Amino acid sequence: MDLLNASKISGTALAAHRTKMNIIAENLANVDTTRSKEGGPYRRKMVVFKGDDIDSFKSVIEKKQLKREQAGIELSPIEFDSEKKEGRGTGVRVDQIVRSQEDFRLVHNPAHPDADPDTGYVKMPNVDHLTEIADMLVAKRSYEASVTALSATKDMILKALEIGR
Repeated sequence: MDLLNASKISGTALAAHRTKMNIIAENLANVDTTRSKEGGPYRRKMVVFKGDDIDSFKSVIEKKQLKREQAGIELSPIEFDSEKKEGRGTGVRVDQIVRSQEDFRLVHNPAHPDADPDTGYVKMPNVDHLTEIADMLVAKRSYEASVTALSATKDMILKALEIGR
């Protein structure tokens, strides 16, 4: 794997963790929202990540040339998991954003406009402050690790360029 692929992989991690931080901020902002577009209280959102292959610049060019030579018919070679293709790495991307299926919290507040008229309980969002803060710390540390990896890659590229001086 070359250094540019390492930069691409770190970049995919930065984008994915930035999305996770945005979702966490949305969850925290809606911690007291009892009316949503879907009806009922806000449901907590969670981010699902998925590994994503990163193609090198050379392999992208080779694929384009092969496709042109085959007059638009693209044939894919059989790949085995045991063989690692050179020039590729695995980055990360946001696969989906899902809503939590946890039950809503019930809070006794008969004066609330959304309270059940018989029991006085209000359905509150299934967002927990502590869980969101813990997830935020994990996302922050992962983001920082990706920034450190990207910075180290940049330093390695600069050191390699200094050899030519």
